[in-house]
Amino acid sequence: MPGGYAGQLLRVDLTKGSWENDPLLDDSILRKYIGGIGLAMRIILDETTADMKATDPDAPFMMMNGPLTGTAAPSSSNLAIVSLNYDTPYAVATGHSHGYWAAYLKHAGYDGIVFKGKADKPVYLWVDDDKIEIRDASHIWGKDTRETERLVKRELGDEEKISVACIGPAGEAMLHGASVKNDRNHGAHKGGIGAVMGSKNLKAVAVRGTNMPILHDANGFADVAQDWDNKITAERKDGEGSPAVGSLLKEGGITKIYTYVADESMIGCKNLTDPNWGAEYAQNFVDRAAADWTVTPKESYNCSIACSYDCTVNSGKFAGFTASMCGGGENIEGAAAMVGISDPDEALALTDYFDGMGIDSSVAGALMGMCFELYERELLSPQDTGGLELTWGNFDAAMTLIDQMCTGEGFGGRVLAKGLKEAASILGAPAEACVLHIRGGGINLHDWRPAWSVLLGQVVAGAGVCWQGPGVDAWTTEPDIGYTEFGKPFVPEGKAEAVAKTQAKKLWEDCLGVCWFACWGVKDVVPNSAKAIALATGWDDFDADEAIAAGERMINMQRIIALKRGFTAADEFDVSDRLLEAPTEGQAAGKTIKPHLERMVHDYYGEMGWDNSGRPSAEALERVGLSGEL
Repeated sequence: MPGGYAGQLLRVDLTKGSWENDPLLDDSILRKYIGGIGLAMRIILDETTADMKATDPDAPFMMMNGPLTGTAAPSSSNLAIVSLNYDTPYAVATGHSHGYWAAYLKHAGYDGIVFKGKADKPVYLWVDDDKIEIRDASHIWGKDTRETERLVKRELGDEEKISVACIGPAGEAMLHGASVKNDRNHGAHKGGIGAVMGSKNLKAVAVRGTNMPILHDANGFADVAQDWDNKITAERKDGEGSPAVGSLLKEGGITKIYTYVADESMIGCKNLTDPNWGAEYAQNFVDRAAADWTVTPKESYNCSIACSYDCTVNSGKFAGFTASMCGGGENIEGAAAMVGISDPDEALALTDYFDGMGIDSSVAGALMGMCFELYERELLSPQDTGGLELTWGNFDAAMTLIDQMCTGEGFGGRVLAKGLKEAASILGAPAEACVLHIRGGGINLHDWRPAWSVLLGQVVAGAGVCWQGPGVDAWTTEPDIGYTEFGKPFVPEGKAEAVAKTQAKKLWEDCLGVCWFACWGVKDVVPNSAKAIALATGWDDFDADEAIAAGERMINMQRIIALKRGFTAADEFDVSDRLLEAPTEGQAAGKTIKPHLERMVHDYYGEMGWDNSGRPSAEALERVGLSGEL
C-alpha cells in the first residue's frame, strides 16, 4: 500500500446493520483516481445503475478522504461527501466540509466510508479506531445539528477528541438543499446530500482516531508542506498575480473583507434585484463585526487560515448569542441578504439557524427570496402565505418559513419544501421568471452576473451547481496555470479556456483531502501538491502534468455519469432567467451573458474535446484513460 493512504474503506450496510473493511485497490487504480471525489466517482460508475435514484437504499452515500488528509499538508481537512445528486437527478453530488472529521477518520484507519441500505430506525455510526458500532439515534432524531453534536459527544464520553458529522431536521425531512454539518462551523451543502443521508435513517457519524498515516518520505514531505503553507499568505511580486484566497480570508473570513464583494456588485441580495443595496448590507456587517462582535477564528485540522469563526454579539437584542459561521459569504447571503435583512445581528442569527436546521442557505435563500420578491410586487398575498408578511427584511417570517419547510406545515411546507423548480411551478409564471437555479439546484451565491467566467463555470459544473471552474474574473488569479492577471469580466473571449483550466485544477485538489482555500490562487500549489503526493506515496515520478490530467479525468467522469443517467444537450442551458438578465445597477449594469452563453458553452466543449452535444469524444476519453466508459 502506498504511503498516505490508510489502506481500506469501511463499507456499512445499514439494512443489515453490518460492516466490513474493504482493502483499497492496487497502486495503478489509486494513482488514476487518487482519492476524495475521484475514488468516490469510480464507485458511482461501478456500483450504480442508470435508473437508480439518490435516495434508493442501494445507492451509495460516501464520506471520503484523500491521501493528504490528516497529514502535515496545509489544511489537510477536506471531507468529500459524494452520492447521486438529489437536486439534479442525472448528476453526481460532491459536497465538501472541513474541521476535524476527515482527519480523525484517516487516523482511525480509513480512507472513507461507503454507506448502503436503509436502517429500520434512526441510527448513528461510531468509529473509534478499529472499533465500529451502529447505535440507536431515535433520541436525537429531530434535533438540530448543534444539539446532535453535543449529545453524541456527551453520550460517547469525549468532548475534545471526537468529531461528529450529522444532519438536522432538513435532512430528516429530505428537503432539497439539505446539508451535512460537522464541528459546528463546517458543512457540506451541495446536491442535497443531507437528504440522501436522511433517506438512509442515518443521523450522524462520530469518529475518533489516534494513528497518524505513514508517509514514504516524511522529512521531504514536511519540507514541501511548509513551502506550500508559506505561499498561501505570501505577498505577490509584480507579475505574480493577486493574493490567494486563503490570504484574503485568514483569521475571520468575511468579517474583514466583505466590502470587497459589494464593491464588485457581487452581493446576492433581494433575489438579485438590488445590487447597490448590497454595499449597505456588507458595510453594516463589517462595521458591526469591528465595533461590537467578538470574532473568534476557528481553525480546521492543520489549518493556518482559520477562515471559519464564532461571532459573539455583545449588545442589543441578541447580546450573548454566539453564531458559528463558515469562511465564505454565500451562507449569510442566502440566509439574510436574499430576503433583504440588513441588520447584521439578525443576519448572524438567521444564518446560524439555517446551519442548525441543516439546510443550504443558497437553496433555501433562493426559495425565500423568490417569495419575498413576489410578495413585494403584490403577486403573493397574505392569503397565499398563510398570513406571513414577506416584506424585505422580515426576520421572523424568514425563521417561520424554515420551520415550515422542515415540518411540512404551512406555506413553507406546502410550496417551498418541494424545491426550487417545483415551487416556482406551483406559484406560476411570475415565480418561474424570478426563481434562481441552475439545473434545479440553488446557485452558489454571490451574484455572479458581474463575473462571467464564474457563472459559466457553474453552468457547466459536472456535479450540479457547485464551485468547480471559477475562471479568473474574481477573487484571485491562478499563476500556476498561466493566469497572473484578472480576466476582463464582460467579454466572452477566453472564458471557456479559463473555466476548463481552473476546473481541472480544482477537481485535482478535490481528490487530495485538502481545503480549496489552501489551493485557490496559491503560487506553486500544483507542483507542490504533486510533489506532496509523490513523497507521501512513493510514486517518485508523479508531477504537475499528471496532477492536472487527473483533474481532467474527473471532469470527464462527471460528464460520463450524467450522460448515462439521461443528461441531454438541452440540460446544459437549464438556467433561470434571472441569472441571464442584465442588472439595472452596479458593475454589470446593462450587461448580460445571455447572447454569448451558447457560444461559450460550445467553446468549453472544444477545450474538453467534446462534441457539440457535450459528449466526450473517443479521443478525449482515451487521453484521460477512460476509454470504453461510454
